[in-house]
Amino acid sequence: MTANRLVIPDLAGKAVLITGGSTGIGAAVARGFAEQGAIVAIGYHSSADQAHTLASEIKAAGGEALAVKGDVSDPKACARIVAETTARFGRLDGLINNAGLMLGRVHSLEATDEHLQAVINLNSSSVIWVTRAAVPWLEREGGFIINTTSIAARNGGAGGAMLYAAAKGFVSTITRGHAKELISKKIRVNAVSPGVIATPFHERYTDAAAMEAIRKTIPIARIGTAEDCVGAYLFLASEALSGYVVGQIIEVNGGQLMP
Repeated sequence: MTANRLVIPDLAGKAVLITGGSTGIGAAVARGFAEQGAIVAIGYHSSADQAHTLASEIKAAGGEALAVKGDVSDPKACARIVAETTARFGRLDGLINNAGLMLGRVHSLEATDEHLQAVINLNSSSVIWVTRAAVPWLEREGGFIINTTSIAARNGGAGGAMLYAAAKGFVSTITRGHAKELISKKIRVNAVSPGVIATPFHERYTDAAAMEAIRKTIPIARIGTAEDCVGAYLFLASEALSGYVVGQIIEVNGGQLMP
């Protein structure tokens, strides 16, 4: 990217893998890191067109990007995503575990066993599986992991979202656990917890009336955007800005929840 857009110099040249990087918050974060001179691997599953278009946009702007396909609810695919990224870049400096979906609004006690397992694998187990594959690379020079949790991890989620909320509660807890386990390897682990953000996630699961009702509960009086979240990820990635920040969860929710 052009040098005059670099404002966090220690991110330039870093290789970063972003799961769920093709749309929504993940895509905004990929653009944000590319603008800082990082090279980014955009993990995707079904959004091939969006992932490749985003990679092309980054390249056209002078950056370096790779679209990597894989279903993170499959442990073998998680290992392969990391392997393809490191084969291309020759290194890995940062991992952003961002992939996740609600998989439909289903009341927790009415969910089938298959649905329950699918929610857990996609939102919770994937964090373990991708991190496991990434750590041998991240510990070489010291690196960072940023997990994406959710406001739902604190408030239990809205109707039909309890399983997703519980899965994100796991992400928040494993963030703190991995922060303790991995800091000796010079890997800093933190998380970002978005509130209600206007992304394809809510286009899929939340109607306009519900979004307006939510908006009225937010002190800043608007629904968040994916771009509103980017600064938190960049801050946590930068050793210069957050080198003494370990095991923390940054809430990005417009004041809707003030823990």
